[in-house]
Amino acid sequence: MRKHFLFFALAACVGTLSCKKQDVSTTAPASEISSVTLGKIKSLGFSTSGVVKTDAGYLVEGDITLTDELLNSNNNQQLLRIAETEQYRTTNLVSAPRTIKIKVSNLGTAYVSGTDLAISRYNALGLTLTFTRITSGTADITIKGFNQGPSGGYITLGSSGFPSGGKPYGTIQMNTNSQAYGSNPDVNYVGSVIQHELGHCIGFRHTDYMNRSYSCGGAATNEGASNIGAILIPGTPSGPDANSWMLACSNGGNRTFNANDKVALQYLY
Repeated sequence: MRKHFLFFALAACVGTLSCKKQDVSTTAPASEISSVTLGKIKSLGFSTSGVVKTDAGYLVEGDITLTDELLNSNNNQQLLRIAETEQYRTTNLVSAPRTIKIKVSNLGTAYVSGTDLAISRYNALGLTLTFTRITSGTADITIKGFNQGPSGGYITLGSSGFPSGGKPYGTIQMNTNSQAYGSNPDVNYVGSVIQHELGHCIGFRHTDYMNRSYSCGGAATNEGASNIGAILIPGTPSGPDANSWMLACSNGGNRTFNANDKVALQYLY
């Protein structure tokens, strides 16, 4: 998830922060990424604008990690569509029923409390997926820190990826740079971003993928559905879907599931 940096000052922040910083010097710009790889990214229906090579794969759309495994797969992916601002998912879903164990690694109390908040919001829906935070043992998802300042008018708040083999994506990275959440991160703000990244981990794409300007501002962008189909979720509105938890860019505050998000989650899980 990203945030338009020009609006950063609007965020109110409270709490404490203590984190382990991660070196981000291992990333490479799109100019160093082959045309073949960019073609694979586009064929899956993702934007090739601003792609960044990382140790885990390729960061697209600001916060989604595409692994080499996913890029080289032949999945017949589908989308769940809600009105003109759509709720998307890949066919890479998590096998359910399942309890997903989450561990917070070397991050401060705001991130731990934010994780608990996100978990409580998912569990309140009564899904076939149950989330729990652990402090020892093997986790299904580990939440780690990285430190990266703003670039191009935006700052990355967190990133994650999509499920594979029936398992959730295993890592959520949260930005510990003070220009992301401030020096005293607000638990509701941090928890809302973790909630968003967990959505990717269980198979959801950005709600405003077809027009990212809906939440990010700037020029309207529409990458097209490529070779990906669409499934309409019955009972959803015919107009844009405001305040979805899976909008591409943060509003700088507390954002949770709206009514259509709950429909999409309960449709899948």
